[in-house]
Amino acid sequence: MNEDRNTPEATRRNFLTGTARLAGGIALVSVAATTPARATPATMQTAIKKVIGEAPLRKGKVTIDVPPLVENGNTVPVTVSVESPMTAAEHVKAIHVFNEKNPQPNVIGVRLGPRAGKAALSTRIKLADVQKIIAVAQLSDGSFWSDEADVIVTIAACVEDLR
Repeated sequence: MNEDRNTPEATRRNFLTGTARLAGGIALVSVAATTPARATPATMQTAIKKVIGEAPLRKGKVTIDVPPLVENGNTVPVTVSVESPMTAAEHVKAIHVFNEKNPQPNVIGVRLGPRAGKAALSTRIKLADVQKIIAVAQLSDGSFWSDEADVIVTIAACVEDLR
């Protein structure tokens, strides 16, 4: 303390201690204020509706290839292919993949055109739990086609949101 002013001295130690307390308080508030995001079948349907709008979603033309039983949800191979000649007049404009229980229902969305040559995508995704995966393809005529697969995951990924 500075005896002349009856206030704490401005030392580096006082500054760093005060800054650490402030940062700790901000971190505590930000952790307490967040809630974990988690997709549900309803949020997945809402995400699909955002893509297709009011258009009907038909089954067929789309094939989703994913193992039905996955030991480790951290890296799940997924391949989506769509029956299409991929010509200028008739082609796939987009492929979207959705899931039920990961933190976000939108897994991936890919835009395609006739120059792609083949309407297919392959990737690896994380899966949090036993869930349904839906692939949706938008064709150049404005129609939407889909396929779905159920996947059993024995060791879940994205576990920070499962409680």
